[in-house]
Amino acid sequence: MSNSDSYPKPSSGAAGGVRQPAAAPRVGAPTRPQQRPGMPGAATGGGQRPPAPSQRPVVPGQRPAQSGQAASGLVKPAPKAKVRRAKLLVSKVDPWSVLKMAFLLSVALGIVTVVAAIVLWTVLDLTGIFDQVDSLLGTLAGSEGGGFELKKVASLGQVASFATIIAVINVVLLTALSMLSAVLYNIAATLVGGIGVTLTDD
Repeated sequence: MSNSDSYPKPSSGAAGGVRQPAAAPRVGAPTRPQQRPGMPGAATGGGQRPPAPSQRPVVPGQRPAQSGQAASGLVKPAPKAKVRRAKLLVSKVDPWSVLKMAFLLSVALGIVTVVAAIVLWTVLDLTGIFDQVDSLLGTLAGSEGGGFELKKVASLGQVASFATIIAVINVVLLTALSMLSAVLYNIAATLVGGIGVTLTDD
C-alpha cells in the first residue's frame, strides 16, 4: 500500500483540497442561553416558574402571612349544636309498675304520718299546751265539773295507735286508687291517644 491511502481524502465540494470555514451565526438573532432542566430557574410549560411564597416581595404596610393561619383567613369557630327535640305520646301505662310504685310511696307516707303525730304530741307536752287546755276547760265548766285532763283522753299511746291505723288505711286506699287510675288511663289513651310529652337535650 502507498502512503496516500492512509490520509483522509478531501471532500469533493472543496476546491483544491482546502476546507471552507463554517457559516458564522447571524448578528440580528441572538441565541438564548440554554438552561439545564434540573436547575430551579428552568422554564416549564413555555413560561418561568412563579417565585416561592418566601421569595415574594414584601409590600410596605402589609403583614407577612403567618404559618398557623389558613390562606382564606382566620379559622372560624365550630358552630354550636342545635337542641334536639322529640315529641312523644304516653299511650300506655303498666298497671303492675304503678301498683308497686304507689305501694312504696304510700308506705313512706304512712311512716311520715306516724312520726309526725308522735313529734307533735311531744312538742305540745313540752310547751305546756295540755295544762293550759285543762285549766281553760276547768274554768269554763266551773268547779263543780271537776278537773279535766287532756292527757288521759289523748295520751301518747292512743295518738300513736290512731296515726298507725290512719297510715295503714292510706296505704290500702292509695295503692288501689293508683292502680285503678292506671287502668282508666289506658282505656282513655286508646280513644284520645295519650298525653303528649316533648323531650329536649340540655
